[in-house]
Amino acid sequence: MAEARQQTTRGAASAQTPWRDQLRSWFSHHRRSAHDSALRLRNAPLSSLMTGLVMGIALALPTALFLIMASIQQIGGGWEQAGRLSVYLTPDTGIERAEALADRWIENAAVGDVTVIPRDEAMETMRSSEGLSGTLDFLDGNPLPHTLVLTPDPAYREAAALEDLAERLRQADGVDEVKLDLAWLQRLNAMAKVLGRATQALALLLVVGVVLVIANTVRLAIESRRREIIVARLVGGTDSFVRRPFLYTGLWYGALGGLLAWWLVEVAFWWLSGPVGRLAELYNSGFELQRPGIDEVVLLLGCAVVLGWLGAWWAVHRHLRAVEPE
Repeated sequence: MAEARQQTTRGAASAQTPWRDQLRSWFSHHRRSAHDSALRLRNAPLSSLMTGLVMGIALALPTALFLIMASIQQIGGGWEQAGRLSVYLTPDTGIERAEALADRWIENAAVGDVTVIPRDEAMETMRSSEGLSGTLDFLDGNPLPHTLVLTPDPAYREAAALEDLAERLRQADGVDEVKLDLAWLQRLNAMAKVLGRATQALALLLVVGVVLVIANTVRLAIESRRREIIVARLVGGTDSFVRRPFLYTGLWYGALGGLLAWWLVEVAFWWLSGPVGRLAELYNSGFELQRPGIDEVVLLLGCAVVLGWLGAWWAVHRHLRAVEPE
């Protein structure tokens, strides 16, 4: 039987077929394999949907976490605000001196931007705050000093560089106090690193799970089509010819899982947008969940298709060799 198969294969290989006909046959088999694989998934809707949902849930979790990480950067106007320095001038320092200090400090390489907040503007801001307007009416005059808010350059936002910049600002004439909430900056950075590492670890585990699910599904498909594979090998079917339909099966499962993952993320973010918006209003924040855009959707579908192909290729590579004519 094996000799007959070898003779048939040699005969097929030695046939002088024009390259255009070979190319046309190759494209035709790809088209038939993709079509037949899609029909098999459609003819088993329940099992296909369950496999797609498993993939969708596994892909939706890290996708949602990555989008939440991007949304968290909106808190307080962005991560860069956590490293700002508030420079409070002495009460006898006038607005001209404050503007002169701002013009001098903006030339420093460590300073990216300087904002001057006059004392009258600061008082109006406090009056507009809920619960303070009545209390401020009992004050004689405006006790607030002129304030300068310095935003460090991105290259100088490390803890040591910020502390050195704050110390130099304290030594300037007319400066009463420099406030740097470095602990808040360190907490933000630590939270970002922990959440980022956790998201990467979870994504890696779920990616492995997706590949294993597809590999097991394709392995079952190989076992159910054992006789068909044996017949194809007996008539001279090459390994590429035999494994091509199963690879397309993995691609279709990946596309289905990617679409379901996108749908799950959209539903979850829609369900959470109301409570998150009300919570942001209570804290006077513009925070909102960032839904997936076109780039994120394309990336998600591409990754899902690649993972489906990898799972199918692994299953075919491991189990198809065991299906041989006796």
